[in-house]
Amino acid sequence: MSDALPTRSRLVAASLQAAEIDGQIVVLPDAASTAALAAAALGVDVGAIANSLVFWSDDEPLLVMTSGAHRVDTTALAERLGRSGIHRATPDQVLTATGQPIGGVAPTGHPQPLTTVVDEDLAAFPEIWAAGGTPHTVFPLTFAELVRLTGGTVTRVA
Repeated sequence: MSDALPTRSRLVAASLQAAEIDGQIVVLPDAASTAALAAAALGVDVGAIANSLVFWSDDEPLLVMTSGAHRVDTTALAERLGRSGIHRATPDQVLTATGQPIGGVAPTGHPQPLTTVVDEDLAAFPEIWAAGGTPHTVFPLTFAELVRLTGGTVTRVA
């Protein structure tokens, strides 16, 4: 693990290593805080970007790992999960829940594990990319590794 990585990214790298996931964190020259920016920087399909979106649901954070190709349908997802509702977390709630800024939230490296949902559409890609704890860092992994890493429930989110 490189000491040149930002502190938040080093925590993510340690989580990846502990989970025996080989994907290395890549530092991008420009911020890739949206799926479109990340896809362009990496030269991949926007659908292969695993957006880490934090919502608030039933008084707790809910991490939704969604394909960059679409938006989360919070009403339908709440019904599928049997929750009373799902709403976008505030920037302060995101930072408190993950320790990471919006635009750089990784699927791991949080102060404590988060209840996670993984978009079934990400399974269509042999390699997906997720944020590495900052808007300038990303890492590759497989769909199966993402599900194992997060302990997430696989479902349709769009």
